[in-house]
Amino acid sequence: MQYAAEQAWYMPMGPAAAASSMESAVARVDVSSCCMCHAVKRLFCGMGVHPTVHELDLDPRGRELERALARLVAGFGAFGSAAPVVPVVFIGGRLVGAMDRVMAAHINGSLVPLLKDAGALWL
Repeated sequence: MQYAAEQAWYMPMGPAAAASSMESAVARVDVSSCCMCHAVKRLFCGMGVHPTVHELDLDPRGRELERALARLVAGFGAFGSAAPVVPVVFIGGRLVGAMDRVMAAHINGSLVPLLKDAGALWL
């Protein structure tokens, strides 16, 4: 199954945050106290990837952004709209999805090529 690699993405953040996400090889939107966000963080750190991070709980517009992300990833997750919204990962400026998509890509071997193509991994 193709992930949302072909899909255009929209992240309704301020211009600086959106620009840094587009320029960054990997961007992660999460909440600082979320255990699933921590698991994705550890996965990337273990691979030597250091994404740009936008923490919704530290953003004054966090709730609004979370609702927009929920609309963005709705229907992409294995659990439909019941899946948690965060973490949401963008690689190479394209939406990969929430944790289920990131972990599925890692397990099936497609995550490393995505990271290499985006310039986040060199080996």
